[in-house]
Amino acid sequence: MLASRFRVGNQLRRPVVTRSITTLSNNPDIKVFPNPVSPSASYLLTYLSAEPPNPGLAIGTTTELPPTPRSFSENGRFLGILNEVLAAHAHLDADLRAAAQAFASPGGFNLGGGMMRGKGKRKGGSDGAGGASDQGGAGGGGAGGWVHLSDRRNPPDFGRIAWPEDIFGSVQVDSKGNIEGNFQTSGTYRIVTNEGIHD
Repeated sequence: MLASRFRVGNQLRRPVVTRSITTLSNNPDIKVFPNPVSPSASYLLTYLSAEPPNPGLAIGTTTELPPTPRSFSENGRFLGILNEVLAAHAHLDADLRAAAQAFASPGGFNLGGGMMRGKGKRKGGSDGAGGASDQGGAGGGGAGGWVHLSDRRNPPDFGRIAWPEDIFGSVQVDSKGNIEGNFQTSGTYRIVTNEGIHD
């Protein structure tokens, strides 16, 4: 009986060994592990903290940190999972909804250059479609169109579209800014660009 107490006491006094998880300096959500396939030559990048990491769910591998387009190899399975999640939930994204509303808005006020309606209507201004603000939005033509969901690593200037490599995909919106179509992947999205890894 005394011996069994002694063993339990020794087991309780063992030092606890923990391993700190390395993350990318520019994105602390991305964990860095030695690549199980070649631990001395490359790293596995993942959002998951589980150890050992699951290569099938990793973002990809890189031979240098931070990753560059030349050093990074994406995991096609991860990109497929990402696109599935976006197809199911992109319509809930606040940035995408704001872009849809901006697409449908008149885009500012008239400085006297476009068509005028009602009491102050210009003479001879009945021909033509008028400017974008007369047609129902910034390029919307009053008929809706497509808005893009992009990452935030390289935000475009106001009123501009992100670079194709930063666009996850697009959704169709109606003339009032309501999302009416399903998410369509862009096919041009890159996880790592010269601007860094996706955000």
